[in-house]
Amino acid sequence: MIDPAHSARSFALTFAGRRVPTPYDVVGNGPDALLLPALSSISARVEMRPLAKDLGHSYRCLVPDWPGFGDHVRARVPMNPETMHAFLDALLAAAPGPYALAVGAGHAAGYLVAAARRHPQAFARLVLVAPTWRGPLPTALGPERKGLFAGLRKAVELPLLGDALYRINISRPVIGRMMRAHVYADPDHVTPGVIADKHAITRQNGGRFGTAAFVTGGLDPFGNRRDFLDLFEAPDLPPVLVLRPERAPRRSGAEMDALIATGRVARASVPGALSPHEEYPGEVADAILAA
Repeated sequence: MIDPAHSARSFALTFAGRRVPTPYDVVGNGPDALLLPALSSISARVEMRPLAKDLGHSYRCLVPDWPGFGDHVRARVPMNPETMHAFLDALLAAAPGPYALAVGAGHAAGYLVAAARRHPQAFARLVLVAPTWRGPLPTALGPERKGLFAGLRKAVELPLLGDALYRINISRPVIGRMMRAHVYADPDHVTPGVIADKHAITRQNGGRFGTAAFVTGGLDPFGNRRDFLDLFEAPDLPPVLVLRPERAPRRSGAEMDALIATGRVARASVPGALSPHEEYPGEVADAILAA
């Protein structure tokens, strides 16, 4: 069972051939819940804290950082889907639950559902918040440019040159534009303080490796929509609720709508764009608790 106190702690999980420090928060009291933050350049478990506080009246929430992401010094691990799947297996070995609720935001959604298939007794129900399966560059430019994406990733991973490229492309002005374009729905919510906090996340040691992998599609758990939708065909999958943001970007929203159209998941609308759990945590919590 999860420790009942509201606290910040750390696991030492073994996966990808090494022991990896994994910070996590515990928030609230009640049946156990697992809250997985999104995978992106500016993501960390801190983005889940307002939602965890709202759910904490009904659940005891475990909120971990993903390997290679977060607001702390990051252990170097291979940044690929196999590592992320192995991370969830190790996490569930260390904190097996069972969980009355599991929430996955953005790219965490596919990994969470895949974990539910591998661990059929772990979760009573799943909530996917603005689920995505395809990284920013493949979404914007199409999968036929894989060679370009691979080259960009290698460039950002290079010593010296890579760090310089990363700093240029993850500056405060760039973060502000990105957040106003598709992360938050209301540009007034993208305050200087929010931008500063996000910039601090990107400046953590080793931050460029997770960013390079995510942006170029290197952390996409599926190669195409069909494979993503097939994930939901398992007959013993727990009930799944998709929270579809009203102002999701067109291409990402189309993938959410394709999932909803299969009839394999329930749907609820929430305000926001790609990070409604962070921008509108109260509304997201209400949608989860109402289901």
